[in-house]
Amino acid sequence: MTTTYTANDFKKGQPRWCPGCGDHFFLASLHKAMAELGVPPYQTAVISGIGCSSRLPYYVNTYAMQTIHGRAAAIATGAKVANPALTIWQISGDGDGLAIGGNHFIHAMRRNIDLNMILLNNRIYGLTKGQYSPTSPRGFVSKSSPYGTVEDPFRPAELCFGARGKFFARAVANDGPATVEVLKRACQHKGASVCEILQNCMIFNNGCFESVYTKDGRKRHAIYVEDGKPLVFGENNEFGLVRQGFDIKVVEIGKDGYTLDDILIHDSHCEDNTLQLKLAMMDEREGFPVALGVIRDVEAPTYDACIYAQLEEVSGKKPYHCFEELLETNDVWEVK
Repeated sequence: MTTTYTANDFKKGQPRWCPGCGDHFFLASLHKAMAELGVPPYQTAVISGIGCSSRLPYYVNTYAMQTIHGRAAAIATGAKVANPALTIWQISGDGDGLAIGGNHFIHAMRRNIDLNMILLNNRIYGLTKGQYSPTSPRGFVSKSSPYGTVEDPFRPAELCFGARGKFFARAVANDGPATVEVLKRACQHKGASVCEILQNCMIFNNGCFESVYTKDGRKRHAIYVEDGKPLVFGENNEFGLVRQGFDIKVVEIGKDGYTLDDILIHDSHCEDNTLQLKLAMMDEREGFPVALGVIRDVEAPTYDACIYAQLEEVSGKKPYHCFEELLETNDVWEVK
């Protein structure tokens, strides 16, 4: 008999975030995605580091653990290898995940560990009261950069692709249906899934994703990518993306000889990530939309599955399978 779950089955406690914080929106989407996926709470673990978003494990009715700063991916890796039956959600902010936790972040992707890695990106350190983070743009004024930062930021998509990531998706925190769909796809993917969630920090960085933080804004400034469908956007889908040499460009359908047949078709399963990376990086380019949805989803061997396959292969060749057998395998002397 299959148990049907609701979002309430995964809720716990009273969230303590500022009113309007994107964490509230994301938590509601996570509860709903968990219910629709149907993985029982006792087979689910939520693991975080330190930061505002890292309080999230206290608000889910699953196994949960808040670890130390930047170590969520390391703890999640150990949990998955020790108990591969667990579905693990790793929650990190842009500071926790990409600064002190950056090394764990890239190696979890490189190893392709079967984790759902959520990066809640508000381009600021919120819990420690407003310092710039690894994703804050050059020139950003904050308490730790009063005259503006003099460094370029990490771009999560570029970092993921550079670490040989097999799954990358993006959603806006207050876009509930799209976030739920992204989370479900991430969980269904076998391997390291990275979901970048764009959200405002109402206190220290409000409006950092203002162009896509409303439904009308997303119609004008975002493109929802769907496998097998043309890459079109705009209030009436009047714009599209076409190939231009080794690059892509925005065109208006019906003008300058461009028709719907010229528009590129999205394929998240393509092994070659060239076009996928260009889609993921469009938010950095003037006149291009922000890509939302599942941008890359490619299957590959997972670290945890390979570890157990290797253990089984090696143990099958050994003449011993426990410590007592090990002692009796080699020369034995009896001392009287």
